[in-house]
Amino acid sequence: MTAAEATPELDLPAHDRAFLGHPKGLGYLAFVEGCERFSYYSMQTLLVLYMVKYLLLPENIGGVIGLQWLQAAAYGGKEGQPLASAIFGDYSSLVYLTPIAGGLIADRWLGRRATLLAGAVAMAIGHFLMAFEGLFLFALLALVVGVGLFKGNIASQVGELYGPKDLRRAMAFQIFYIAINVSVIIAPLISGTLGEKVGWHYGFGTAGKADRAADAKASADGIDSKRLLGFTAAALVVLFLLGPVVPQIAAIGISGEVGLAVALGLLAAVTAADRPRVFALLMLIPILALAMLTNQQIFNAYLVWADAQFQLTFFGTTLPTSYMITIDAALSFSMLAAVALYWKWRSDKGGWEPDEIGKMIIGSFFVIGGGLCLYLAAITQGTGKIGLFWPVMFHLLNSIGFAHIMPVSLALFTKVAPKAIVATVVGIYYLTFFAANKTVGIIGGWYSTMDTPSFWLMHVGTAVAGLVGFIGFKMVIGQRLNDA
Repeated sequence: MTAAEATPELDLPAHDRAFLGHPKGLGYLAFVEGCERFSYYSMQTLLVLYMVKYLLLPENIGGVIGLQWLQAAAYGGKEGQPLASAIFGDYSSLVYLTPIAGGLIADRWLGRRATLLAGAVAMAIGHFLMAFEGLFLFALLALVVGVGLFKGNIASQVGELYGPKDLRRAMAFQIFYIAINVSVIIAPLISGTLGEKVGWHYGFGTAGKADRAADAKASADGIDSKRLLGFTAAALVVLFLLGPVVPQIAAIGISGEVGLAVALGLLAAVTAADRPRVFALLMLIPILALAMLTNQQIFNAYLVWADAQFQLTFFGTTLPTSYMITIDAALSFSMLAAVALYWKWRSDKGGWEPDEIGKMIIGSFFVIGGGLCLYLAAITQGTGKIGLFWPVMFHLLNSIGFAHIMPVSLALFTKVAPKAIVATVVGIYYLTFFAANKTVGIIGGWYSTMDTPSFWLMHVGTAVAGLVGFIGFKMVIGQRLNDA
């Protein structure tokens, strides 16, 4: 049986416009992803600050099972902020490597819905394990597995709501990213406040009483765990209800015609006709990774810098450093909507609209401008704290760049991917985040020893390299993808 014979019709009718002019399945999927991202970013927001200010202190690190062995064996004896950056880089990169395995599992065995459910369960277990300080590494591992099963498959479901020539596809992914950013806005306000002002284990979510001499305020019943697990449970409930409105792919036996050969577990072999398209997408991954390094650094060295150097005290009250994530997410949300509406307005007026690669080139200029704002903040600091003008300008410009790069590139991958392995190709798309976050973990550790202006100027350089890469890609390969 061929893959084509095993795969049901994937495209809902073009007249399905029940949700903001899009198929109603998009609304369900956006809600599910919003719940999952709320739980994820509730932890992500505090992770580096928690390690730097508490977990990796000499008096606490010994209580974490396996961490001192890992410190010596894998991280060359790094301590403090460089060690936190390295752990963050590995964790945040692995959560974007495992979607490849999740895509393979969905495409070849379980199907999308069952794989999504398994991922949600694994993430709930990870949040539960954060209750126990000694199981910190096991909690991260469970979250890595859960995100791997969940992330790529839900994104590929969005793509399958649209036909190859349906122009609503790019707008759908912008709406999808808006749902994510709503969660990122809310997560630091709740978890950041609890984690930094009350106790770290409130912010992560506790399932029972914790008695910590160095973190006494964390001793209480797990109010926050119910919130985090509740959002994951809400996602699980909605996933069960998705059947009537979201196209499904059953577990399919991929025949010799599409024969599966895994190189390092990352890439499925495809038909000869499809290989050039998949190869072109693979070439785009390192360019995307370069373009997004500054954005991914926001959760790592940027937060450490903000915690130490930003002026966050207003009228006698010091705001949690994690509120900078809310500022970023609010601007990302606004710019995603503004950019989507702008290009829709241009299209409705019959004006010129660039293709996906063209939009990424435009976005790169804004990312470069954002990085220059951080450089200016560093060189103009003086002896006092850094005011929020330049950081806010960074978040604004970077968010405009983000809106032109990330949802657009994801839409491009789902558009070009062969139907039989669309979830696997979307999983491969997340190699972008794997490469970017792994690099962020490495260079983020240089923050402690490198002068701050040079540190951020280095990030401007990576954005320039991304711009050059996009231009070269468009000149050499771009037209072939447009004809896909």
